[in-house]
Formats: sequence, C-alpha cells, structure tokens
Amino acid sequence: MSWIRWSRSVRIESRARARALQAVYAWDLRGSETLDRVAQRVWDDLAVGYEERKFAERLVRILLHEGKTIDTQLSDVTTNWRLNRLGTIERSVLRLGAAEMTMGGTPPRVIIKESMRLAERYGTEESARFVNGVLDAYARRLGLL
Repeated sequence: MSWIRWSRSVRIESRARARALQAVYAWDLRGSETLDRVAQRVWDDLAVGYEERKFAERLVRILLHEGKTIDTQLSDVTTNWRLNRLGTIERSVLRLGAAEMTMGGTPPRVIIKESMRLAERYGTEESARFVNGVLDAYARRLGLL
C-alpha cells in the first residue's frame, strides 16, 4: 500500500472514531433512544461521508451487540471507579476503544493512542491519562498486550 493511501486511510479512521464518539456521547446523554438511531441522526446532521460512516458504524454495531459485556469488562479494570460515575466523554471513549479492540484489525497500542487523542480533544489531559491507563489494563486483561 502506498504511503498516500495509508495516510488517507488513517485520517479516515481517525475522523470516523471522532464521529462514532459524537454518536455514543449523544446516545449516552439521551438514554431513551437506541444507539443506532441516535448515530444515524448525528451522522446525517453532520453529513458524514461514506468511508467515515462505514468505519464508525462497525464500532457502533459492536457496542449494540457487545455493549453489556464491554461495560462489565471495563468495570473490572476501572478499580475504584464505577463506569456510570465517569464523565460522559471518558465513558464514551473507553467504550469505543474497547469496541475497536473487540473488532480487531488495529493494533491495541494504536487504539489506545487514538483514544487518548479523543479524550484530550473532547475532555482534558487528565481524561487522556485516565483513558490510557484503563485501556492498557483492558488490553492486558484480554491478552492483547
């Protein structure tokens, strides 16, 4: 694969992660609608392109089907923190990072780094450090690191 194609693909995936985060965040705040419905509405409102939407939809689908398991596994590694007590940004980023690890295809270290970027961009530096620690522990518990 050429560097240009690889670079473009990485940018698309990074943007798609941000789009998935926007959808999961909106869903978490609403709580009464299904994640897939909220995601479609958010992405339609933002006019998200096909390639970004395709990657973001894969992450959302995993959360739809594996969300309870992912939340349980995340709760196991967030010692001293209940998942429902975390900030919405941190909780959403953690869920997406865990979903992407479940999806496979991307090295866990890349997922952790991208998750940290999202947490810092939409949260704080402290959020990024917290996400780093939790997703590192999550990946280790799953035997991915």
